[in-house]
Amino acid sequence: MRTRGFPLGDDGRGVSPPDAIDDDHLPDDHFHEECGVFGVCNHPDAAATAALGLHALQHRGQEAVGIVSYDGDHFHSHRALGLVGDNFGSKAVIRRLPGTAALGHVRYSTTGDTVLRNVQPLFADLEFGGLAVAHNGNLTNAMRVRKALVSRGAIFQSTMDSETIVHLIATSHYSTVVDRIIDAMRQLEGAYSLVAITRRKLIGMRDPYGVRPLVLGRFGDASILASESCALDIIGAEFVRDVEPGEIVVIDDDGIHSVRPFAKVPRRFCIFEYIYFARPDSTLEGRNVYEVRTRIGEELARESHVEADLVVPVPDSGVPAAIGYAKQSGIPFELGIIRNHYIGRTFIEPKDRIRHLGVKLKHNANASRLKGKRVVLVDDSIVRGTTSVKIVEMVRNAGAKEVHMRISSPPTTHSCFYGIDTPEREELLAANRTVEEMGRYIGIDTLAYISLDGLYRAVGEPRRDLERSRYCDACFTGQYPIHLSDFEEYPMNEQLSLLEERS
Repeated sequence: MRTRGFPLGDDGRGVSPPDAIDDDHLPDDHFHEECGVFGVCNHPDAAATAALGLHALQHRGQEAVGIVSYDGDHFHSHRALGLVGDNFGSKAVIRRLPGTAALGHVRYSTTGDTVLRNVQPLFADLEFGGLAVAHNGNLTNAMRVRKALVSRGAIFQSTMDSETIVHLIATSHYSTVVDRIIDAMRQLEGAYSLVAITRRKLIGMRDPYGVRPLVLGRFGDASILASESCALDIIGAEFVRDVEPGEIVVIDDDGIHSVRPFAKVPRRFCIFEYIYFARPDSTLEGRNVYEVRTRIGEELARESHVEADLVVPVPDSGVPAAIGYAKQSGIPFELGIIRNHYIGRTFIEPKDRIRHLGVKLKHNANASRLKGKRVVLVDDSIVRGTTSVKIVEMVRNAGAKEVHMRISSPPTTHSCFYGIDTPEREELLAANRTVEEMGRYIGIDTLAYISLDGLYRAVGEPRRDLERSRYCDACFTGQYPIHLSDFEEYPMNEQLSLLEERS
């Protein structure tokens, strides 16, 4: 997958050459969240708890995982490539992570080398003691800050923008760790949720716009910070509240404290969390994700009803919206496509003779339900259109008489620079074709997207109003709420050159 302008991301990937295509990810033609974070303190089995929390957040990152724990005297770390269960499923690993505080991170990337040095949490021994940091998001001025740090003698060990945070904390002249973090983050721009542990504190914070999610939970005497509420559910913890945009939550022996050191700006939570990224059973910003997705489907049916026999989701992400569409339209819901959940990464480098299998490795048409039927396919988004072409072909080959596609997001016309892995704009199908042209390319009878106003109605606002909106919708509108300093300052060829110099 091509990158979308920035060479550095919290997932730690570098930049592939502009012509590089990751064939392994072509069958899964969706946007991808790039990581999830989980922190816990005052728990006798902190590392095991963190591992369970990361299991629940596995959808936010499947390529690498790490946990750092603290036992009152020493920090312990285990980081690895692969899934949580593959690396933290044994008691022997957990026993090597003693302590009552732990910090975990799962990572996703599709370009650049997946190497251990780019796996979080990051750990450093600083003047005030040990510090572990886990970060979700993207810092949009990281390259400029990094160049300044390197010119002053800083030595970077990774290609992650997250490492700039550690260096800024290390070089801050403030005395307390919280003031150092504030000092560091005031020098950075971007969208982020950040969790850190020190010898005495668990610290969590969100950027002033609140683009990326972070929630606070409680389990007896233990306090928890996590990317989503589903990570609390798996351990039986109580959801307390969302961490507010621009808020720093500090948890120590004296309790839970809140600091709000940044100027207030309009809230801009990523609306795509509701469409696709978050788990359906999570509650974010006061709204249950599953309920929002079913409302999106209902709005979609109101806006673009078509006479049909079946409503069929493209699994799994299209299921809640398809249920809502079926409910509103009165058309029966059927599982006309079955997903294989156990493919994993078997075909990382598929040979040419099997590459044409593509989507069939993950999806198979349920021909008994589709033959002779007029079918409405519901999916969450269209990125390049590669998956949609194959899904439609598969449904037609199963005997469907008509195939209509309904998309539970507006057309994706712009790349994300705030922590979501997206192609460059030239690769986004909707950025270069009309809806009618896209329909012909995909090979369907009709194609329709939910409108921007329809999406906002589904998330509880009467319509999209930029002045009053709570959401970032830049991938649909190109209206970026946070300054894109690196993208504007450094041309792509210069970004690539700078990375090559560091590698």
